[in-house]
Amino acid sequence: MWDERYSADHYIYGTEPNEFLRQNVETLPRGDVLCLAEGEGRNAVFLAKQGYRVTAVDNSLVGIAKARKLAQSENVSIQFIHANLATFNLGDNRWDGIISIFCHLPESIRKPLHNNITTALKPGGIFLLEAYTPKQLEHGTGGPKDASLMMSKSLLMEELNGMYFKHLAELERNIEEGTHHFGVGAVVQAIAEKLNA
Repeated sequence: MWDERYSADHYIYGTEPNEFLRQNVETLPRGDVLCLAEGEGRNAVFLAKQGYRVTAVDNSLVGIAKARKLAQSENVSIQFIHANLATFNLGDNRWDGIISIFCHLPESIRKPLHNNITTALKPGGIFLLEAYTPKQLEHGTGGPKDASLMMSKSLLMEELNGMYFKHLAELERNIEEGTHHFGVGAVVQAIAEKLNA
């Protein structure tokens, strides 16, 4: 599905970064950042331009090809990994930051992935997320059509057990990110820190 979706000539989510990431990039410690389900590369390129060492993982080779092209056009270096998040190993104490922007997965994949984030972050590391809540189905301005793929404050508090939330909110905001996220969206936003042991 994603190969087909990303095969469009244009960047379907645009080439500018996610607004929540742009507004909160300073919360990320300098160093190694992992972008989950990075797609066409807009957030990874933005982070690389800010001086982060960026690794971007995605399951779509078409998306990765477009992301490489965007990185080359912006003259930044990014490590791209083609992998399924159901089996991708995040590592231990590996990342200063992990980014999840509109990464909607079945619970069977999402729950273990979220459980592994605490282990994968270095002490003081930050997990930054924006995702649609089930209320997004009322808007139809982007995201999955299945509420079970969406997230909420309570779900994140449960699945990111052991993380300290510096910011956690559900809200509606106007999203203008390419042709596939355009209009009022119902989102949950999180900035969570792995505390020192």
